[in-house]
Amino acid sequence: MKCKRLLALLTTILFTLILSACSGISVNRQASKVDNWTHIKDRGYVVVGVDDTFVPMDFQQKDGKLVGYDVDLANAVFKLYGIKVSFQTIDWSMNTTELRNGTIDVIWNGFSKTPAREAKVNFSKTYLDTTQVIVALKKNHINSVKDMQNKALGAQSGSSGYNDIMDYPKVLANRIKDHYPILYDSFTNAFIDLNAGRIDGLLIDSSYANYYISRQKHPERFTEIDSSFPKEQFGVGMRKSDITLQRKINQGLDILAKNGTLDRINHKWFGDKVQSPLLKK
Repeated sequence: MKCKRLLALLTTILFTLILSACSGISVNRQASKVDNWTHIKDRGYVVVGVDDTFVPMDFQQKDGKLVGYDVDLANAVFKLYGIKVSFQTIDWSMNTTELRNGTIDVIWNGFSKTPAREAKVNFSKTYLDTTQVIVALKKNHINSVKDMQNKALGAQSGSSGYNDIMDYPKVLANRIKDHYPILYDSFTNAFIDLNAGRIDGLLIDSSYANYYISRQKHPERFTEIDSSFPKEQFGVGMRKSDITLQRKINQGLDILAKNGTLDRINHKWFGDKVQSPLLKK
């Protein structure tokens, strides 16, 4: 009798799990087919996917609090609509998959516009211009891309920098050791290896490079080299079906640019080293 009850209980649990899983898949699939603005508005919060190690865009302080340029900007935009922001840490190499599956509503994390990404997501207006640079220790005497010949180069997995290496092999891939970069899950780990001499250079977004170097005890030990890759534009990524969400974010960015909020956030995180097309007269 006990065995029958146990079997019935296990069957019920298994059926519930299967039903929940199927329900989740259904909801996720639907998210990519409909305009979700009304749902987000009614729910009262939007889920923003981030890499919580991407200084200074989104990163955790020692106390675990998430801070950063994009944190401030996302909060400011959605505050205009009375919507709270729930930041969700994701595997950055799976960012568009997380978006498509409905796990997150937007990608707001130094997300560079590229043709490959534009084929999968809708982008907001560009709110920040940036470039890819090679960061190296001055003692290694790397002063140009040519100096990376047969040297070990680091990059973040799934980053726009990695995509540039693959898309423009003549710039770096054909020069560096093994013709392939050493990949890291975060730039924090990459900088550890750079300082330890396990890599000779690190391809990284200039905003992160400037922030990281300026906060080192000996910033004079580092050098930044122009990578010659095309300039990058940061935008907010969202599902193709979310037309209203795209319009609301664009309107919000314009409002922040006009009322001075965007300028204050820019100066807080970058000082005078920032290029925002929304503030160009």
